[in-house]
Amino acid sequence: MSPARISVLPMRCIALLGLSLLMSAHTLAQTTPTGRIEGTAWQHTPASLAASVARAALVLPERATGGARYTGAFSARPATQGQAVPVVLFLHGSSGLGLSAIATWQQWLADQGIASLAPDSFALPERVTYQSPISAQDYERIHALRGSEIAPALAALQAQTWADARRIVLAGTSEGAVAVARYAGDGVAARMVFSWSCEANYFVQAPRNAFAPGQPVLNLISSTDPYFSRSNPWLGAAEAQGHCATALKDNPRASVLLIPNAPHTLLNWPAAQDAVAGFLRRALAERPAP
Repeated sequence: MSPARISVLPMRCIALLGLSLLMSAHTLAQTTPTGRIEGTAWQHTPASLAASVARAALVLPERATGGARYTGAFSARPATQGQAVPVVLFLHGSSGLGLSAIATWQQWLADQGIASLAPDSFALPERVTYQSPISAQDYERIHALRGSEIAPALAALQAQTWADARRIVLAGTSEGAVAVARYAGDGVAARMVFSWSCEANYFVQAPRNAFAPGQPVLNLISSTDPYFSRSNPWLGAAEAQGHCATALKDNPRASVLLIPNAPHTLLNWPAAQDAVAGFLRRALAERPAP
């Protein structure tokens, strides 16, 4: 047996390597921002969960109302004379419903004949807000908060005559998308995960994805997402790919689309809308009632 070969670096190389590592650590320290948390409320109460639905942004297409399109709060929804239509239950990101892109996207969904409901996570008084990065433990408390918002919104939808309970799509972006990927309940026909990579990084202690086997899933994210792609110098995961392909690799009904040089919020980018329209047509094809 030949003796194992052992390479020995000259001392000068070792010194240069050590200097390089120190410089890399210094650079990382310089590029990692300092996070911040504001607010004191980390858990919903029964009252705030009810309020998150009451204050949810609702858009009903004309087919659902039997008249004019409705845009407003769920609590102010009109009596309808239309038909049951597909619905997207959408969880906003950390910016809340104040992000104008969400309202624009909901109108676009209505143009496709699809209703949408976006619960208001900030119905919780003193709800925590943050500037990333914060600790993984604190992110997980926020993810638990967001996950608790799905069941009451879903129950409210299932009670509406204008909502086709067989064709409810659960969707979310960024912070909201984590809850979508982790949802382990039933009652949804498909999922859309925007601007989240479903993998280990600074934003979670572990991905804990709970995709139902064979359920249609669409993942859309920028190839240069500032938070979850390798463009982020403080991503915190050397093996991260920046998308959900690994999490969805065994699902033949899953699609992953990386959009080149798109921003973090890409709901209304033409490539994103094209992909969503095609995905919804396939996932929500008319099916006979059970």
